[in-house]
Amino acid sequence: MKGWLGITVGDPSGIGPEVTLKALAQLPEDNFRYLLLGDSDLLQRLNQTVGLKFEPFSSYSQTGRFFVQNPGKPLPKSVEQGSREAAEAAVAALRAGAERSLRGELDGIVTAPVNKEAIIHLGKPFTGQTELLSEMAGTSRTAMMLLGHDDRDRWLRVALVTTHLPIRAVADAITIPKVEQTIELAAQACRDLGLPRARVGVCGLNPHAGEGGEIGTEEITTVTPAIQNVRKRGYDVEGPIPADTLFYYAFKGDYDAVVAMYHDQGLGPLKMIGFESGINWTLGLPFIRTSPDHGTAYNIAGQNKANPSSMLAAVLLAKQLAERGGVGSIH
Repeated sequence: MKGWLGITVGDPSGIGPEVTLKALAQLPEDNFRYLLLGDSDLLQRLNQTVGLKFEPFSSYSQTGRFFVQNPGKPLPKSVEQGSREAAEAAVAALRAGAERSLRGELDGIVTAPVNKEAIIHLGKPFTGQTELLSEMAGTSRTAMMLLGHDDRDRWLRVALVTTHLPIRAVADAITIPKVEQTIELAAQACRDLGLPRARVGVCGLNPHAGEGGEIGTEEITTVTPAIQNVRKRGYDVEGPIPADTLFYYAFKGDYDAVVAMYHDQGLGPLKMIGFESGINWTLGLPFIRTSPDHGTAYNIAGQNKANPSSMLAAVLLAKQLAERGGVGSIH
C-alpha cells in the first residue's frame, strides 16, 4: 500500500469539485494522503466555504494530508457548463490519475462525474470513464459494479454484463464469455471486500427467466451454459433467477453479489435502497477505481447544494480496498 489516493475532480462546471471537497472534509482521520487532480484556483475558491487545508503537490514524500495539482490548462474564473474547456480539464485529470496509478504511484483513483457529450464534442471517441480507463490499462476484461446500502446497512452489490446500450442491442451483446467474466469479477470483488463468502446470484434476461424458453431463449443458450462453466471452476453461483425474485433474496442477504444482464435491471433496485450513497466500482482494472453514482448535476452546480454522500462512500471504499492490499485479478 502506497498510502496515496488520487481524486479526479471531474467536470469543473459540475458538482464534482464541490462534492470532492465536502467529502474530504467529512473523512475520519487516517494515514492516507489525497491528491486532488484539477484546477487549483477553482478548488481554492470553493474551499473558502469548506475550509480544507491543502497545498500544491510537489512529491510523494510531502508531509500533510491533502494536495492539489492541475494536470491541464489553467481555467478562467467562469467556465461555461458543457464547454470545451471543461471537457478538456476533465479528461486531463482522468488521464493523469490513471497514469499515476498505472505507474504504481497511487493506490488508486476516485473519479468525479464528467459530461460525456462534451467530451465527445472534443472530436475523440468516448463511451465513458470506465472504457477510457480500460483502454489505458490495456484490458477489456472489466465490469461495472454498483454498490449501495439502506439505513439499516443492508447492501446490494450489482455487477453488469452490459452497460450503456439501447435495450434492442442488449440480447445480442450478452455472450457466454461475457457472462462468465462478470460472474468471476463479481466473486473476486467479494473477496477483495473481505466478505466471508462470495455467493453470486445471476439474473435471467427475460421475464420469469425465460419460462423454460417460452419467453425468450437466452437463459438456455447463453446464461445457463456460462453458469455451468464457472461452477466447474469452483465458483459459488446460482441462476438464472428471475430478477424480480433474485433482488429480494439478495437484499435479505442470501447472495453477496448479483450479476444483472443490463443497466436498468440492476440499477433500479440498487438506487431504490442506496440512491444517495451509491458507488460505482470498476472491476478488473489493475488499480482501484471508484466513483460516485451520480452525474454532473448542472442544475445545482455552483450553489453549494450538492450532497457529498456518494463521493464520500466512493472515497471510503477506495481506502478500504487499498488497506486490504488492492484489487485481485482473474486469470
